[in-house]
Amino acid sequence: MKKFLAHTAFVVGIIASPAVMAADRTVTLAVNNMDCAACPSIVKGSLEAVPGVAKVAVSFKEKTATVIYDDAKADVNQLTSATTKAGYPSAPKS
Repeated sequence: MKKFLAHTAFVVGIIASPAVMAADRTVTLAVNNMDCAACPSIVKGSLEAVPGVAKVAVSFKEKTATVIYDDAKADVNQLTSATTKAGYPSAPKS
């Protein structure tokens, strides 16, 4: 019985571990081609369409987008790809 309980606990731990390890991450992207006041809303919309994105703040003045996302559902490559497809190439700001 103890072996069964130990095995069950191990299996449950393995299955649950990705969910436990998932976390909200924040990245600031340097965004190119934002030339007018309408551009930030397009960039914001493209990022919000990525599954796992929780919050987006775009600064026209700074030419940046700060994104809070669930790293189990999205990654930086998906975020930069979304802005690039919308016409605004981006990369993590260093």
